[in-house]
Amino acid sequence: MRLKKDSSEQKLRGAYYTPSQLADAMAELFASQNISTILEPSCGDGVFLDALQNFNLLNKIDKLTAVEIESDEAEKVRNRYSGFNQVEVCAEDFFEFYNRVLGKEQFDLILGNPPYIRYQYLKESQREMQSQILTSHGMKANKLINAWVAFIVACVQLLSENGKIAFVIPAEILQVAYAEDLRLYLADNLAKITLITFEQLVFPDIEQEVVVFIGEKGEEEKGIRIIEMNDLSGFAHLDLEQNGFQKLQHVKEKWTKYFVNAEEMALIQEFREDERFAKFSEYGIINVGITTGNNKYFSITEETSEQYQLGEVTLPLIGRSSHAHGIYFTAEDWASNKLSGKRARLISFPEIPYDEYPDKHKEYIMIGETKGENEGYKCSIRDRWYIVPSVWVPDAFFLRRNNLYPKFVLNCCGAVSTDTMHRMKFNNDVEPENVLLAYYNSISFAFTEICGRSYGGGVLEILPGEMGNIILPKIEHIDTDIRKGILEKIDTIIQSDDDIEKALDLVDQEILVNLMKIEPDICKNFRLIWKKMQKRRLGRA
Repeated sequence: MRLKKDSSEQKLRGAYYTPSQLADAMAELFASQNISTILEPSCGDGVFLDALQNFNLLNKIDKLTAVEIESDEAEKVRNRYSGFNQVEVCAEDFFEFYNRVLGKEQFDLILGNPPYIRYQYLKESQREMQSQILTSHGMKANKLINAWVAFIVACVQLLSENGKIAFVIPAEILQVAYAEDLRLYLADNLAKITLITFEQLVFPDIEQEVVVFIGEKGEEEKGIRIIEMNDLSGFAHLDLEQNGFQKLQHVKEKWTKYFVNAEEMALIQEFREDERFAKFSEYGIINVGITTGNNKYFSITEETSEQYQLGEVTLPLIGRSSHAHGIYFTAEDWASNKLSGKRARLISFPEIPYDEYPDKHKEYIMIGETKGENEGYKCSIRDRWYIVPSVWVPDAFFLRRNNLYPKFVLNCCGAVSTDTMHRMKFNNDVEPENVLLAYYNSISFAFTEICGRSYGGGVLEILPGEMGNIILPKIEHIDTDIRKGILEKIDTIIQSDDDIEKALDLVDQEILVNLMKIEPDICKNFRLIWKKMQKRRLGRA
């Protein structure tokens, strides 16, 4: 972890200056609108003021207020616009400005790029003000929340009756858990929400995927729409008055679901409520895999196991996707992984007195301490750093981070996994192979993309709660020979790294259509939803 004293000034301020091309594109959206007052809450070097001037907006308005916490930057902007009586530059913290003007001033347009400052880099006074802004509007305040969240909440409060807000913000707003209260707040307080996304990174200096968020107040709720652009050139064809809004659900769910159209959304909602389907979570307990605190130390090869005689205190390990060759993790798979030199064993030292440990085990522990393997946070807070907690053998595994799709794998050899995989323990009345079969179909794959999140580099990340929300067809009565035959074909497809759509075709037809009497066109539509969302995600790679 980088400490505050080691971080750059830019990172502490969260000041990633907006490219002028983007600022110009955003300002042009409002060039022909009737606007009297404008706020720029974090003006930095004044790029948004420059953009407004480029489109002659400064000469049409009554007042523009620009706020900038850095006095040197504020002075530069103030000097540059000293000839504009309608421009006021305030050198102060925006949170203090908000507290000063709330209830006294309102703005027709709030435009800018709020700072992306993590909680740990905020001053204590800023933390208190941020917390007050969030909690006063029914939102949680915690150490995960970035400063831009409170900026948006405060700015929405400062909008006039039909005011508009346009911000450059992290694409995290679409999906991260810490922004779920914000999504609900915006749904409840804005009549229109437009999100503009980009296939290309628009900030040249940071690997930060951003969106342009445009919110509008008004009496009639229109909903939400997502407009996808390849790059900034897409603004040339954008008309904010065009339609395309979907009804916005006033819930905390991810907004990534709005990448599908209204008809597809209606289909998704219909199957969420279809009694022929159940959530993954209804079949058992889903947990993150074992948190060792140091996977490199506790996950070992056969050579290391033999060198320190650790065999009796290790468990078979499925370490990553490549360790599972098909939809079953078998003793043969484990043996193959051991022979190929993979880290195929997980150390689980017993809760017995240290003095009773064999000398070779003590030697391995001492080597770890010599190398500082015990100093990581999760190891250091344990009573005995080398004893890994919460070790139990699950019935199945589900990969946490994925490329084309996540594998769901039955555990057939008493293996365990680290936190690279989630682990599942089925309820007593569950037939494991029915659940295994139920996952590999177009509807469940579509819901996997909907429930998951784009982690970066095109990776799909699924957290345990998100896995639990994936819906599966209820397979309660199926001929065991038919089930065995289908599963063998799926296993062959995955083991040979063949096109996974061949498996989906098979299960769609045999289970969804033949067994459950679902219309083939519905399967096709869900396949299109899955591929659309997968393609968008992979486009970020």
